Amino acid sequence: MVPPAMSQYAPPSVPPPVLPRLWDISPVIAPDAPIFPGDEPYRLSWTARLSPGCPVNLSAVTMSPHVGAHADAPLHYAHDAPSIDLVDLHAYLGPCRVIHAIGAAPLITVDHLRHAEAGLPPRVLVRCCERADTTWNPQFTAYAPEALQWLAERGVKLVGLDTPSVDPADSKSLDSHQQLHRLDLRVLENLVLDDVPEGDYELIALPLKLQGACASPVRAILRSLRT
Repeated sequence: MVPPAMSQYAPPSVPPPVLPRLWDISPVIAPDAPIFPGDEPYRLSWTARLSPGCPVNLSAVTMSPHVGAHADAPLHYAHDAPSIDLVDLHAYLGPCRVIHAIGAAPLITVDHLRHAEAGLPPRVLVRCCERADTTWNPQFTAYAPEALQWLAERGVKLVGLDTPSVDPADSKSLDSHQQLHRLDLRVLENLVLDDVPEGDYELIALPLKLQGACASPVRAILRSLRT
């Protein structure tokens, strides 16, 4: 008996792996990125360009570490507090909940958060903008200090939002930043949550190890949870 041709035997079909979906929640860092008045904007210059005598393009960057999506260090709002290179990284990586409080103004309060209270993970990002601002808007929404206290009491270690600061633009006392310091909370500011549905994700938003700096840019992303 002659065996059938080997071409008749195809290997079983194996579906390709389903990769988790990513949401890039970082704005583009550019010269026209919105910044607090007086802050240092993003500037890029070239120290070398490809040419017959040079094998590479080489750029240099100057900017405030608060441009774009960024992590404040405790040093930003407290003397003798850790700079960004000294903060523990665990808060910036792990389960996270996005809570919608679109239109909340001027402050995110506890009432904007209660509907998502059950089983809060250690990281909470609040979307309060329908579309994140692309130009400076001094009327942005911030956090009420009481809302930060409420979140900390429920085990939250990191908070974030899609505006430039947890305090109003004209605040001189920075009550919410001081609340972060008292509660030992980490914070992410200037996120872009325009296309992110309310729900649970994995957050990855590690700050750079910038020695002595008061903040660091982050490339913040959310990743769908594996089932």
